Amino acid sequence: MEVLTGLLTSFGLSGAAGLNAYVPLLIVGLLQRYGVIALPESYALLSNTWVLLGIAVVGALDFVGDKIPGIDHALHVFGGILNAAAGAVLFASHAGITHLDPSVSLLLGFMVAGSVQMGRTVLRPASTALTGGLANPLVSTAEDGTSVLLSILAIFAPVLAVIVLLLLLYFGFRLWQRRPKRRSLI
Repeated sequence: MEVLTGLLTSFGLSGAAGLNAYVPLLIVGLLQRYGVIALPESYALLSNTWVLLGIAVVGALDFVGDKIPGIDHALHVFGGILNAAAGAVLFASHAGITHLDPSVSLLLGFMVAGSVQMGRTVLRPASTALTGGLANPLVSTAEDGTSVLLSILAIFAPVLAVIVLLLLLYFGFRLWQRRPKRRSLI
């Protein structure tokens, strides 16, 4: 059962990182620091005071910047690799009990977080176009809140986290399918 829980936690945390790289890193680091969870020794750096402070500062800058149309798009493009990398680290930090090869864990986390981030990057311009950017702060806040929810669920109720992640992916895919198709000039 511990193996399944570790895998579900890994998927939930990497999905949360796809929405906001800093939230799950900060939550996992703080929970490790205060002894709520135990990470493998190779991930103990996440609970270092300076690392937590750096994550919090950069996360706060991202939080503000993601509410501003135009800047949010640049952050999403840059965040593609950053979010996927954070998802890879978070997946691997909790998948250790599953005895997965570390490179497989990193790849799975990268793919999950990258998929969520890609969906977010593809869907956000629709919000900007439809509302002139006025809804972007609301959409961004919803993404951040969902990242917090997924992170907490991943640690304390991993089955629910994966259900929420699957629902997000499903509804994101449905929205993507409904986007207006471009007409070909040929």
